[in-house]
Amino acid sequence: LSKVLDLPPENLIKSISAVPVSKKGHGADFQLSIASVIEGSSSDCLAQDLDLQAQKLAERLKCDAVVSEISAGPGTVNFTINRELLAKTVLHQVLKDGSEYGVKSELFSTVPKQKAVIEFSSPNIAKKFHIGHLRSTIVGNFIANLKAALGHEVVRINYLGDWGMQFGLLGVGFQSFGNKEKLKSSPLQHLFEVYVQINKAAEDENTKKLAKDFFRKLEEHDEQTLSLWKQFRDFSIEEYIQIYKRLGVHFDEYSGESYYREKAQEVLKMLKDKGLLQKTTKGTGIVDLSEKKDLSLVSTVMRSDGTSLYITRQVSPSVDLAAAIDRMNRHSCDTMIYVTDKSQSNHFQHLFQILKLMGYDWVERCQHVSFGLVQGMKTRRGEVIFLEDVLNEVRSRMLQNMTSAKTTKEIQDPVETAEKVGLAALIIQDFRGLLSSDYQFSWDRALQSRGDTGVFLQYTHARLHSLEQKHGNAQLTDVNVACLQEPDAISVLQHLLRYDEVLYRSSQDLQPKHIVSYLLTLSHLAAVAHRTLPVKGSAPEVAQARLCLFEAARLVLANGMKLLGITPVTQM
Repeated sequence: LSKVLDLPPENLIKSISAVPVSKKGHGADFQLSIASVIEGSSSDCLAQDLDLQAQKLAERLKCDAVVSEISAGPGTVNFTINRELLAKTVLHQVLKDGSEYGVKSELFSTVPKQKAVIEFSSPNIAKKFHIGHLRSTIVGNFIANLKAALGHEVVRINYLGDWGMQFGLLGVGFQSFGNKEKLKSSPLQHLFEVYVQINKAAEDENTKKLAKDFFRKLEEHDEQTLSLWKQFRDFSIEEYIQIYKRLGVHFDEYSGESYYREKAQEVLKMLKDKGLLQKTTKGTGIVDLSEKKDLSLVSTVMRSDGTSLYITRQVSPSVDLAAAIDRMNRHSCDTMIYVTDKSQSNHFQHLFQILKLMGYDWVERCQHVSFGLVQGMKTRRGEVIFLEDVLNEVRSRMLQNMTSAKTTKEIQDPVETAEKVGLAALIIQDFRGLLSSDYQFSWDRALQSRGDTGVFLQYTHARLHSLEQKHGNAQLTDVNVACLQEPDAISVLQHLLRYDEVLYRSSQDLQPKHIVSYLLTLSHLAAVAHRTLPVKGSAPEVAQARLCLFEAARLVLANGMKLLGITPVTQM
């Protein structure tokens, strides 16, 4: 192509793509999009012109030892690769690159390696770890995994809601209803119970006064008060770490609003010095974000009593501004990503606008990845309060399904397997659509073993793994690829060709759904091939070649699952 079109080969990399496997039967392996290589052909070029161009180009190209067939399609030129070469090259690449297959693709050769700071999960201490936090946790983990796999440096930050008036209330509550032992053994549950109890009295004038006093002492660094608050925070983090471990998630840094309370005052001073801070008649501090500077759009950053204000999830813009500035200074990163639900979109728009007004050009590299709401996630006991409840529920339901399934073999560790499979079910149900869309959660749909579910992915992985256990690993050196010419084998190979493009797409828009639908298709194709291309009872060289094909499929399936935050199981 480079010779005929007189273009450097690297210009063509993104114009040529692997053809998605279709149910209609067998198409070509690669296609060139004509529109992407013709100068100035965007919308002004008519479809029939493109078709004509495609035809002309197809006629100028000759088949050779690599390309066995060339044809023109609607605005595309299609290439079919020599079948044996296709099998040999794809299998060699997958088995050689292993966990780096797809990541080493030339698609990524022009992408600079960067440092990314990703803030996700971020629950509030003593409040429910609600389902929005679960979404933030698995979405943030996916983005971090993907970036790390592509060779970027990633810093994972959990920014806790660990400051604010609610701690005044919690402190008073703990003095009345608290129990040191319970705080040590199950801090999240106990603090939540204390918070619920004291909240009943929250309107009582005396309680209000005590809560204000407690929080004031905190702000003034009173030792006794601070040490109690520190226990709330430290014990909660310890328990969170255990729960995150079950999710397969870790953080490099547990930060929190408490770190930035002093720095928030500095930010207010900076805003004042730059002439950006205005006072309303009531004395609250605001920043004018309107284009005409007519106060039609303002962000409130300070309460009338001079303390930094807490809005949305008790988050204050001045605290978040301080956190953003501090992170950029400490990590000097190329990109900073915040993963929260879409109700906070305004908050982040304001945050980014204020940083821009303050003269921080790096704000262009900040991004808010927002997601929709999950409806209808309840456990058998009722409403979900803690993440642990969700994990226990999915584990027990999965265990029940596994016990009643006839196909279940004796598994070494059924409880752990149930947890990993259940987690896959949660993640796939969550990642199937666009992150920004709301969805209705359903246990039954998530845990089905047939259909497009995480259970099906795990089941496929376990089946392919047991093939390898039974028949040993295939050695690529002695594989006769002429044995892999059946349509169902070719489909798997063609699908494996596309993996790098799917990774590239997800890396561009940070949406996991491209990888999810790729893996589901891979599992369906592998299931069909598993049925029609038996290893057992086939001639040795046929069996070897098929084993090799299934091993490649399993490797790519496992790689993709790990990116999504799923631990592949080997028995089910």
